[in-house]
Amino acid sequence: MELLKKWLGHPEDIYNLLRFKMGGYRAVMPRVDPDSLECGLRTCYRYLNQTSRSFAAVIQALDGELRHAVCIFYLVLRALDTIEDDMTISLDVKVPMLHEFHSYLYQPEWKYMESKEKDRQVLEDFPTISMEFRNLSKVYQDVISDICHKMGVGMAEFLEKKVDSQHEWDKYCHYVAGLVGIGLSRLFSASELEDAIVGQDTELANSMGLFLQKTNIIRDYLEDQMEGREFWPREVWSRYAKKLSDLAKPENIDMAVQCLNELITNALHHVPDVLTYLSRLKNQTVFNFCAIPQVMAIATLAACYNNKQVFRGVVKIRKGQAVTLMMDATNIQAVKAIMYQYVEEIFQKIPSTDPSSNKTRQIIASIRAMSLPSGPMASRHHYSPIYLSCAMLLAALSWQYLSTISKATEDYVQAGEN
Repeated sequence: MELLKKWLGHPEDIYNLLRFKMGGYRAVMPRVDPDSLECGLRTCYRYLNQTSRSFAAVIQALDGELRHAVCIFYLVLRALDTIEDDMTISLDVKVPMLHEFHSYLYQPEWKYMESKEKDRQVLEDFPTISMEFRNLSKVYQDVISDICHKMGVGMAEFLEKKVDSQHEWDKYCHYVAGLVGIGLSRLFSASELEDAIVGQDTELANSMGLFLQKTNIIRDYLEDQMEGREFWPREVWSRYAKKLSDLAKPENIDMAVQCLNELITNALHHVPDVLTYLSRLKNQTVFNFCAIPQVMAIATLAACYNNKQVFRGVVKIRKGQAVTLMMDATNIQAVKAIMYQYVEEIFQKIPSTDPSSNKTRQIIASIRAMSLPSGPMASRHHYSPIYLSCAMLLAALSWQYLSTISKATEDYVQAGEN
């Protein structure tokens, strides 16, 4: 009941959770019918659902052959990432594997049976994935192979290298996420569902990936510290602490929050590129695929900004909030309104004494200029009091039903949490 009480302060969350559960999810997350697929593709979609909480549903919502290309792209990069993450593989074995991984796509028998990682099935049954890769049109194969090659080289570079400068932070994020954005954009254009410029403008596509990756790195400070990983750039955190781990100490919380705010300000500089990129998209399923993670990211940054909890636990957006974002972010004007809403939330929290306050205000002014509509700013929610009251009553009466929301819904909502 505590969760229900919390929702009473956000009645639109209740309304949208009910709407989502009672059929609204079909508009944003239609699922592939496995019986309609050949055996190999059916296996690939099973691996997709097993290895991805965030992307399985949105990938399956894409149109036509693009859906299969993106599914295979994801699994190839998941296999590459599994090699990179496996600490049981010695560097003298791992580095050549990362450099050569793209060539395994054309070796029908190649597989790797020695991994101890949880997603090792994509390596153990890589022949099925590589077979479906080779069944794709050559235009898709060329994109996937090229991105896989570049990402493998980048991963190898950072295996023993810490992220020191902000330039290196951008470079690391480019290798692990920006290249994904570039590859996806090239696939969108190759499918002819989007114009050629979407795939050609690599700077905007890179920003799409960097915004998401930086948001994850910022939010996951404590989890990464507990697992011995460090992704915050030394150039920034060294101005606030002697060691990155010192930011988690209670006596350093004020300096830690200032460091956090500086990194969030850095991430916000990608938002104008994100809005420009999204404004070019024409296909509805591609737009949903691209927009939903971006609005989740801005909501996450707003929750993290000036928030001491980042150094004490996990900061997440509400599930109802995530569902509301998914159902709202279906056109560029709605996305601009969402971005405006959350940068205003950040603006209201800027401490006057924060060292980054002027830079934060400046980037927010730039985002406002791109997202402020020509007319008066209207609320994104147009639910009358009677409908909200009914939704709240129905939620109370259906609590047990809501508490057992389907796995598909739960998995998709995780896009806002992972």
